Amino acid sequence: MKTALAAGVLALGLTGAAGKPLIRWLTRLKYGQRAYEDAPRTHQAKTGTPTMGGLLFVSAPLVALALRPSATTVALSVLVTGMAGIGFADDMAAIRHGRNRGLRARTKFGLTALVGATFLVLLDRCSPVGTSMLGLGVTPAPVWYLLSLLAIVATTHAVNLTDGLDGLAGGTVLPPLGVLAYIALRTRAQDAATFEIATAGAVLGFLVYNRHPARVFMGDTGSLALGAALAGGAIVTGSQLLLPLIGGVFAAETLSVILQVASFKLTKRRIFRMSPLHHHFELAGWPETKVTTRFWLASAALSGIGFALVVRA
Repeated sequence: MKTALAAGVLALGLTGAAGKPLIRWLTRLKYGQRAYEDAPRTHQAKTGTPTMGGLLFVSAPLVALALRPSATTVALSVLVTGMAGIGFADDMAAIRHGRNRGLRARTKFGLTALVGATFLVLLDRCSPVGTSMLGLGVTPAPVWYLLSLLAIVATTHAVNLTDGLDGLAGGTVLPPLGVLAYIALRTRAQDAATFEIATAGAVLGFLVYNRHPARVFMGDTGSLALGAALAGGAIVTGSQLLLPLIGGVFAAETLSVILQVASFKLTKRRIFRMSPLHHHFELAGWPETKVTTRFWLASAALSGIGFALVVRA
């Protein structure tokens, strides 16, 4: 427990200290975010804000490896840094093209699946967790691999979709990270607990610079890394089936996009004013800060329900 808390504090300190130099470096290189053409008009003012601040999240794997060097920590670090690398390539492509369009969707899905599969192979070889899942016990290896890979791909892209407002994705990911850290401590998966708490510390340090009005955005570099940390922690602790609940805000954001696209293709009508869901509330007249805080509260409430279920189990 002390090691896990120390990891959180150390990651928080490193991220907080590195934030300003990173922002200056990104600004000097003119690595700025370009608002989506079809985003709400208020977002046009965000154009030029430095992006790829998610590089700060690399502090979490570094701290975890330093304090809890193990095969499990290495596997989690490969997953998170691999996803951050995909996000970095996507962000750089968008910057080079001068538009908020990076890698093709199929390319991103394929690469995230590849990194996810690599993580699962590493974890299955090194971790005593094996093919166990909370609520199902030991499951057949093919089922475990399929559900785990689905959890990785779905969660990384769901967090990516949610990253659309100042502080939204960062604040929303903290409660589920806390639940997964608790499960890890309860099941004596100390390596996973250290990694999740280190990630939470890095997110808190990042929010100092990403809260409204944001001085830096995490970019796909950060959102894919956070989704990977969330999914990885769930898999190590056998909590894959709990992810849709504690990560319910991310699930709702993704579902809003799916429903919007399906409805428009089938009926030429839109269900929401705009998707993902946070844009719908913006166009309904909610200030950005109100949308963000409400989503944070929703994440905390859903994670609280998940926490209660785990405690009672």
